Formats: sequence, C-alpha cells, structure tokens
Amino acid sequence: MGLFNRKHSVITKEMILNEQFFERAFFGIFGVFLSSLIYNTFLLPNHLVIGGLNGLSIIFNSMFGWTPQTFILIMQIILLIICFFLLGWERTRVSLVWGLVYPFAVSLTAPLAHLLQQILVFDNVLVLVLNIGLLYGISSGTLYKHGIDMGGTDIVVRIVQKYFHVSEGKASLMVQSIIIVCGGFTFGINQMAYAIIILVVYTSLMDKIVLGISDSKLFYVHTNELDTIRDFIINELHTGVTVMESKGGYTREKRHILMCVVPSRDYYLFKETILKVDPTAFLVINDCYEVHNGVKNNNSIF
Repeated sequence: MGLFNRKHSVITKEMILNEQFFERAFFGIFGVFLSSLIYNTFLLPNHLVIGGLNGLSIIFNSMFGWTPQTFILIMQIILLIICFFLLGWERTRVSLVWGLVYPFAVSLTAPLAHLLQQILVFDNVLVLVLNIGLLYGISSGTLYKHGIDMGGTDIVVRIVQKYFHVSEGKASLMVQSIIIVCGGFTFGINQMAYAIIILVVYTSLMDKIVLGISDSKLFYVHTNELDTIRDFIINELHTGVTVMESKGGYTREKRHILMCVVPSRDYYLFKETILKVDPTAFLVINDCYEVHNGVKNNNSIF
C-alpha cells in the first residue's frame, strides 16, 4: 500500500522522509563523500574559499595551522549547540547526523585526495576552476535534492534570517560574502575571483539538479479572445488547457484566465499567436519543470 491513501487524513514530513529513508541515506553518503573529496583534492590545496565552514577551515589552516578536519568538527558541534538554543530541537536534529558525518568524511577521503592530486594535474587554471564548479554542483545538488542538511554556516543563515528578519537568500548572501571576502584578504584577489567563478558554476548546476531542466513553459493568459486561443491550444498545439475564473482586484470584473503548459519549442509560436489574436492580452509565463498527468491508480489521493 502506498504512502498516500484515503485512510491517511494527515500527511507529515516524517512520513515522507521515512518512506525515502534508504534512498536518502544512499545519496547522502554519496554527496557527503564527494563533497569532502572535492574539498581535500581541489579547494584546500589551492586555497579556494567558496564560503561555508570549508572556506573558514582553509583560512584558519593557513593563518594558524589548524587541522581542517578538527576545525570543521569543533565548529559543527558549536553551531549545533547554538542552533539548539536559538532555533530549537526540530531544526537541530535535521543537521545533527550529516553535520557530524562530514568532518569524518573529510578525514577518510584525505589519503585518496592526495593520490588524485598526483593524477589530476590541470595546466589551465580556468579549466580547474570550471571542473571544481561542476563537481561541487553535482555533490551539492544531490544533497539538496534529497533534503540532506550538513549544518555549518546554513545554521548561521537560519539564525540571521530569524532574528534579523531578512530572507534566506539575503542572509545566505551576507554570510557567504563575508567568508569569501575574508578569503580574498588572506589569499589575494585572484583566488577570490576564482572562488566566485566556482560559486556561480556550482549554484547554477545545483539548481538544474534540484529543479531539473525546464522543457516546458507555463502560460497564464488573460484575454478577450478566450475561445479562439483555447481552440488554437487544443487543435494546433494538441495540448490541454484549463479555464479558470478570475476577478479583477481593482475593477471587480469577473473574467476568465487560460492556464496551459506548452513545450518550449512552441513557446515563441504560442506567444506570438496570442498577441496577434489579442494585442491587449495579459500574459504571465514561467518555466515549468515537471508536469504530472494525474492518471489515477491504486495509490492516488484523488
């Protein structure tokens, strides 16, 4: 019997996570060990500070000779304790396991990283930086996609978000920027520039892994030529369309909005057709990453 059926009136996060336990454990181990291997092989020896506890450990290793694994472990424990008191147990337990696994993974992958450094020699710095960004994007994207939280400076971001009332994106930008700038002061402007390139590459790839590659566009169409455009969607684009009732916020006038998902290859044709049929049409167009057709089966909630 599936997770969702008519007997379940309440669906909790724990139910979903428990159903995916082995899958999450597998990809968690893969992502954590790949991330630690990238850190030991590329980031640490090249003094590339791209934020997080990884970046801070590189700075403290260079300035004070602190062992990175020990620094990361101590900071993880301190941040988890702070998280418990400021954010509560529910938030702390999310980061507890993987936050403590990561520093041990850094220790375990150090010998393999030393071997890889002898094999993976890049003559071009830009090629090195791009490869680091791609690999780090794969590891981070895998972790985020499966809900794996390693704590670290993400805890600081949550605290800043809660107590300074800023969005998570702004809080993350603030925290990571401070660490990257500190890296620039420690290792020079060139290393900081390389770190920023890695950051851009890996965050872009991470988004693609988490969200997928958009192969469709979601259209919301407010038009005076509803029937004409609806017929075009059905007969020419051969796709479905939903007609929704709407009410103007200012005029209070009741109208209808067309909602449909169109393959990206038909994006330009559909948009231009709408504007040709009704130049006054109001369009909202978004990337669409997944479309489920709602086919009923024994596990359906419908």
